[in-house]
Order: sequence, then structure tokens, then C-alpha cells
Amino acid sequence: MSEVRKQRLTALQAALAAEHAAVYGYGVVGGLVREGQRSEARAAYHAHRARRDTLAREVRDLGAEPVAASAAYALPFPVADSAAAVRLAAELEDRVAGVYSDLVRATEGELRGTAAEALREAAVRAVRWRGESVAFPGLAERAGITSASAAPSA
Repeated sequence: MSEVRKQRLTALQAALAAEHAAVYGYGVVGGLVREGQRSEARAAYHAHRARRDTLAREVRDLGAEPVAASAAYALPFPVADSAAAVRLAAELEDRVAGVYSDLVRATEGELRGTAAEALREAAVRAVRWRGESVAFPGLAERAGITSASAAPSA
């Protein structure tokens, strides 16, 4: 396998793993957010499921086995109420944006455009949840996040 193809596959698998974690996380978010925010949580959940399924197909198209979802994920902080659930949703979107930023760097053509679109969507959802934006969504080095903490916890 060429180095370029290997980098593309690694970035695809990381994005897939982040989408698995986001789907799990939105299960938590949806159960705890206020009634008025549930439709937004539901829409995000479905968007992440669709992205997850698309990424799994991309990985298979490269002849690899898609990374499997974990049975459970460690949440980055205790989530016991609606306010914490909203913070979790913003955190999930930040993490997803980070891996899509990596996917944009590792790909070209149509897949790069799709990754850029996913990055934009995650950044917009993060702003909606957080109520404010960050200067460089998806770039952990600009947000003061280390790359290890930007990855979803399994």
C-alpha cells in the first residue's frame, strides 16, 4: 500500500472512530438535554450515523476492515444534567471537527470536499451548542487542545 493511501486510510479510520464515539455521545446528550433541545440532538445523532456509514463504505472501498465501535466510551467529564449534556455535545463536535481537519489534509478530490463539508457541519453544530465560535475549528493546535485529548476516548 502506498504511503499516500495509508495516510488516507488512517485518517478515514480516525474519522470513523470519532463518528462512532459521537453517535454514542449523542445517546447520552439526547437523554439529558432540555425538551427544546432534543430535536437538535436527534438531528445531530442522525447526521453522525449517516457520516459513520459513509466512512465505513469508504474504508471498505479501500479494501480495509472498518474500525468497530466500542461497546462503551468514557465521557470526558461527568454528565448528569442538561447543562453538562450541552457541554458534551459541543465537545463531541469539536473532536469530530478535529478528525475531519486531519482527513482534509490527508485526502484530495471529492473525499476532501466531503471531509471539509463534515468539518464545517461539526463546527456549526459546536457553535449552536456552545453559543460561541472558536477561531480555527478543527485545528487542535489553535484551540489549545493536544492531539491526544482531541481523540475520542474508548
